[in-house]
Amino acid sequence: MELGVGMFGDMHINKNGEVQPAGQRLQELIEEIKLMDEVGLDFYGIGEHHRPDYAVSTPEIILAAAATVTKNIKLGSAVSVLSSSDPVRLYQSFATIDLISNGRAELMAGRGSFTESFPLFGYNLADYDDLFEEKLNLLLKINNEHPVTWKEKFRPALINQEILPRAVNDHLDIWVAIGGTPESVLRAGKAGLPVIFAIIGGSPAQFIPLFDYYKEVYQHYKHDMNKFQVGVHMHSFFGDDSQQTADEYYPLYSAQMNRVGRSRGWPPYLRQQYDAGRSSKGHLIIGDANEAIDKILKMEELFGLTRFSAHMDVGGPSHQSLMKSIEIYGTKIAPKVREALK
Repeated sequence: MELGVGMFGDMHINKNGEVQPAGQRLQELIEEIKLMDEVGLDFYGIGEHHRPDYAVSTPEIILAAAATVTKNIKLGSAVSVLSSSDPVRLYQSFATIDLISNGRAELMAGRGSFTESFPLFGYNLADYDDLFEEKLNLLLKINNEHPVTWKEKFRPALINQEILPRAVNDHLDIWVAIGGTPESVLRAGKAGLPVIFAIIGGSPAQFIPLFDYYKEVYQHYKHDMNKFQVGVHMHSFFGDDSQQTADEYYPLYSAQMNRVGRSRGWPPYLRQQYDAGRSSKGHLIIGDANEAIDKILKMEELFGLTRFSAHMDVGGPSHQSLMKSIEIYGTKIAPKVREALK
């Protein structure tokens, strides 16, 4: 099972409501990715957002910069908002990263957690589902065919068009991120694409039927089970002392849940929700190394995972605490998980 980190590039917001400068956060991100590579983590993913509390709107630029200071770690988006992107340009960007990194690039396509990119780039939210389906089909066609001929609803036609540069070995690894809808599971399973489920609320066990459905669809369409890949993305944060880590992280985490919640009509986030999420049956992996090892192994047992992604910067923890969390993950958690799964 691959072990890695997902981030959104959350900027630290202090008690006075002052937001960290984006440039500072971007520079910190590169240091954090470099450390992930040094401690032996398998992959890194960065999200695309167009909001004032996130520093990253173009994951591909961060990944290209990271490619120059890393040697082994896979570098991908988490996610690229495909519905409001041009698949041609997106493929070119990630193929370029793949060439710079000597084949370490991944593209994770998703519909995104927020909708700001739709009006920003001139798309209609009423076309939410149709945009994603059409653009995913085009992205896969570009990845699998050369040259490309294409004509559909939302994009100008391509007539025997070369899409350059090409990724290493003329193939780019493309994942699909899924929030929990059966329709998304069906789409990914039919296409034989690796998927990652975002488990960011409730009990992880509630997702078992979706994992089973994905595997069923994947097998029904006779895709190679040797290439079967499935992962989870879960809010995580690690420290030396479990309770101290949880107590220090709670104000940052709850503040971010409330910032998002206000725009979605959610009630205020409570400490009891946080504590329930940290329990053995909850969706949060926040605490010390031993707790994290046990919970990650439980997720692997529940779902038959090939990938676990720790979403580690929710709420904008300090750079120092993130570096500590990454170090614990790479040096104390990952080796024990790998050993247990041999």
